[in-house]
Amino acid sequence: MSSPYEVAANVVNAIAILLATLNSVHTWWTGIIGCLLFGWVFFSTQLYADATLQLFFVVTCAVGWWSWLKGNSGKELPVRRTPLRAIIASLAAAVAIALVYGAILHRFTDAYAPFLDSLVLTFSVLAQLLLMRRRYETWWFWLAVNTVAVPLFYSRGLELTALLYVAFWINAVVALVRWRRYIAS
Repeated sequence: MSSPYEVAANVVNAIAILLATLNSVHTWWTGIIGCLLFGWVFFSTQLYADATLQLFFVVTCAVGWWSWLKGNSGKELPVRRTPLRAIIASLAAAVAIALVYGAILHRFTDAYAPFLDSLVLTFSVLAQLLLMRRRYETWWFWLAVNTVAVPLFYSRGLELTALLYVAFWINAVVALVRWRRYIAS
C-alpha cells in the first residue's frame, strides 16, 4: 500500500512533468513541491541516490524557472538541439560518475541497488540540465531514466511510483514529438 507521501509526490510530479511536456514554465514550481515529497519517499525506502537527486532537483527547478523566463538576455529561452559531441561527453561523464557513486554507496551504506540507483541519479541530472536549457535531447535521457527507474522502484514496493514512471516514459515519447516543433532555427 502506498504511503500518503508517495501518493502526494506522484500527483504533484505528474502535474509538473505534464507541464514540461506542454513547454510551460509552471513545471518548475510544481516540480519543487513534488521533489521535496519524493525526497522523503526515497529516503525512507533506502534509495539514497534518488533522495539526494531530489535535493538537486529542488535547486535546479529554481534555476530552470529563472532560466526559462529570463535566461536569454531577458527573453524567453528557445528550444534548441545540443551538439552531438556535447551529448557524447555528457553521457560518458554520467556513466563514470554513476559507477563511482554506486561503488561508494555499495561500500559505505545499506543502499538497495546502488549502481542502478546511481545511474538513475546521473542520467536524471543530465536530463534536468538539458531541460533547464530547453534542449530537445532532454527527452531521450528521460526515456533512459524511466526505463531503469520503473523496475527499480517496483522492486522497492513503490508500485505507484513505478506506474507513474511508466506514464513518464510515455510522456517522454510524446514530448519528443511535441518539442520537435518548438526547435529554434
